[in-house]
Formats: sequence, C-alpha cells, structure tokens
Amino acid sequence: MKCRYITIEREYGSGGTQIARLLSQRTGIPCYGREILEEVSREHQISVEKIERYEETATNSFLYSVYMLTQAVSGSGDMLTGGGYIYVAEQAVIRRLAAKGPAVFLGHCACEALKEAEGVVKVFVRCSDEEAKRRRIMEEYGIPEAQTDMVRRKFDKKRSNYYYANTVKKWDDFRNYDLVLDSGRLGTDACAEILRAVLQPTQL
Repeated sequence: MKCRYITIEREYGSGGTQIARLLSQRTGIPCYGREILEEVSREHQISVEKIERYEETATNSFLYSVYMLTQAVSGSGDMLTGGGYIYVAEQAVIRRLAAKGPAVFLGHCACEALKEAEGVVKVFVRCSDEEAKRRRIMEEYGIPEAQTDMVRRKFDKKRSNYYYANTVKKWDDFRNYDLVLDSGRLGTDACAEILRAVLQPTQL
C-alpha cells in the first residue's frame, strides 16, 4: 500500500507535534493540526479558543458516541450540541484538506475522517521516559515543574474522551493504530525519519 496520509494521535508531552512538523519539513508534505481549528473558525465565525473549549467537554458516553458517529457519516450538524457541531465541521475540513493531496494530520480524530480513504497510516506517539516528558512540557509549554503531571493528565484525559466520544474506540489502545512510536526511546528525530520512510520509501 502506498502511504498518502499519516494521522497522528499523541500523548501530551511526547513530542508528537514536533515529530509531525519535522516530517513535514523533510518531505514537503503539509501538516495540519491547529490549522484544522483555524479553518473551522474562519468558516463558522467561531474563535479557536471556543472550539478548544468545546473539545474539552466531550463525553465518553457510549450512546452519545454512537449518535455522533451517525451524524458525522451523514455530514449533518442538525440537532447536535455545540461540541458535536464542531466535530462534524472538523471532519469535513480534514477530508477537504486530504483531497488536495498527501498530508500529515495531528489529532482531531483524523483517522476517523479518513477511514474510507486509501493509503492512510494511523500512528500513535507515546513517551516512556517520564523525565523527558516533564522536561518537554516545562520547556515547550512553560508549565511549572510542580504542575507538569497535573497538566499532562488533564490533556491526556481530554484527548482520550474526545477520541472515544467520536470513534467509540480507546485512544490509548495500540490495536487501533498501524504504528506506535516511543519518542522516549527513539528520540523525536528518529521518529520523524521512520515516518519519512513510510511516506517516501523510494527516496531513502
């Protein structure tokens, strides 16, 4: 299978965003993460900050998740909560960006949006080195050392709930992915190179 799209879910502080950006720089293939929110913001006249707040309220209710999936498949935002409407809008933006050509997608359940597309490789980035994770959270996000664990748990829970609410799958169940990378053992540079080999195997 020729890889056209890489979707990345990642633990907070794992360096997943850095890996995706490095991959984009080295391949010339666009990377979409926050850009997805910015596009939804422009289209629906709603601030990125408000979209992020909606994402934080995602529930892990099974019945809600089933309902969300049916709405997303139909592309309908009717009768949805604010968060549900945002999710449908994000999925539409992801599919539209994918139609332009090969791309890397960060978060936002991109794997669900592209589940019917050919050439999708689903990736999860984790970090087994807890000290490296704390250091990255402090250095990249300016979080005080005493708060790193609390902030990490908060964001991981948010991502987990959002993923489950919209896919009915566990975010950290590695069976949901084609490739799991440990940035704590491999380093962000090596992770980016592994993904470059997936995207451009004949160029290495």
